[in-house]
Amino acid sequence: MTNTFDAEMVRALAVLLDETNLTEIEYDTGSLRIRVARQGMPVTVQHAVAPAMPAGIGHPVSQQAPTPHEDIAGHPGAVTSPMVGVSYMSAEPGGPKFIEVGAIVSEGQTLMLIEAMKTFNPIRALRAGKVTRILVTDGQPVEFGEALVIIE
Repeated sequence: MTNTFDAEMVRALAVLLDETNLTEIEYDTGSLRIRVARQGMPVTVQHAVAPAMPAGIGHPVSQQAPTPHEDIAGHPGAVTSPMVGVSYMSAEPGGPKFIEVGAIVSEGQTLMLIEAMKTFNPIRALRAGKVTRILVTDGQPVEFGEALVIIE
């Protein structure tokens, strides 16, 4: 296990973070773990020693206030994101939305798409019910475990 700091890898991850509008990205090889995050969270590189440096490495850090996605994710009707990506409310730009607040959905119905790594993944209703809240907007970056929709 080497104890070298890979500044170029951190810079590359910071650029990728900015390009994708994500709030956090992590790279792990087993002996090296690099996590780059926005919103004032530290960047950590873990070997035997874990040096920390400011997020972004020369890139502006977002001043956007964190949102309380963790609180609503525990709601029994919450549909959460199974991945990091970008949410899309319709199959094509300008097309009809998959769902609206107040819509009655059936189990397995597509609620939205999450684009991750150039692949569009359907997010399906886990149960039948009424859509009471849509917590994301079209084109919004989403995190793993983030609440997307509430179905009651």
